[in-house]
Amino acid sequence: MKNSDLVRVLGALLLSASLLAFAGQQDQNATPNPPPQPPAGAANGPQPGPQPKAQQQAEQAPGADKSMQEAMRNFLAIGAPPDPEAVKRGQALFVSNCGFCHGSNAKGGATGPSLVRSVVVLHDGGTAKEITPVVRNGRQAKGMPAFPNLTVAQFKDTAAFLLKRTQAAANRMEYKILNIVTGDPKAGETYFAEHCGSCHSASGDLAHIAGKFDPVALQSRFLYPKTSRYPGMPGPPPDPREQKTVTVTMSSGETYSGTLDHLDDFNVSLTTSNGEHRSWNFDDEKNIKVDVHDPLKAHADLLPGYTDADMHNVLAYLETMK
Repeated sequence: MKNSDLVRVLGALLLSASLLAFAGQQDQNATPNPPPQPPAGAANGPQPGPQPKAQQQAEQAPGADKSMQEAMRNFLAIGAPPDPEAVKRGQALFVSNCGFCHGSNAKGGATGPSLVRSVVVLHDGGTAKEITPVVRNGRQAKGMPAFPNLTVAQFKDTAAFLLKRTQAAANRMEYKILNIVTGDPKAGETYFAEHCGSCHSASGDLAHIAGKFDPVALQSRFLYPKTSRYPGMPGPPPDPREQKTVTVTMSSGETYSGTLDHLDDFNVSLTTSNGEHRSWNFDDEKNIKVDVHDPLKAHADLLPGYTDADMHNVLAYLETMK
């Protein structure tokens, strides 16, 4: 790896860590004393959050999200976002005049290349200075027709749309997921009853779940319910309802139980209910028996069997639980 590449990688890692710490600080400042969570009706799966989404948004520090977005745009050197109204007008112009070749999102079509990676578009930077002569005169040798009747304002609007597309490609942090509630709630209810009903209840632990999470977060939580956490990571402590527990039985018959800290082919460690940390090396302690209980195992077992239809149907059914 070249030195310049290494510097860029290290810079990206440092910025990511700073943004995570900044976000964690804002969350801590916003809710220093979060209210207790409602009692859950089961040991696993999506659980009610500490606050409704609207209340969380209202309590965030003003301008925090905007500052993070600006910091990322500055780091990527992509400039300020173009005027939304100009982008909207430019998109309509582009789709009607250029979409048949370059695709409606400028990422390429049947006969035209992607403009998101175009050197001309990247150098233009939304000014319309670079793209205007190309579009006005066309490229007959490459099959691109001329568009001499577009006005200066229309060229600028088209340039704004193309700038927005290149910025979106460079900055995935501002990607917006479109509506994903497209499934059949009746089919989702049937699937839920067959695969989830033994642990969860629409009137129990999942009551009003759709009012606590937006659709994207809700789908993510039932597919991947465990919250991954790392030492020093800001935010609340892990939910004990999703933590693995373990019982270690020695060759003598003596047993130790607690929260599983680590398990691999060589070692096992746990923390007992009184906070005592214990660990064993399998080479030193022969004939150890290790029994792990994972409250989220049922979710992990379901994941490989989900079809796209299953995921969208279950989400559509969960969305009925307002």
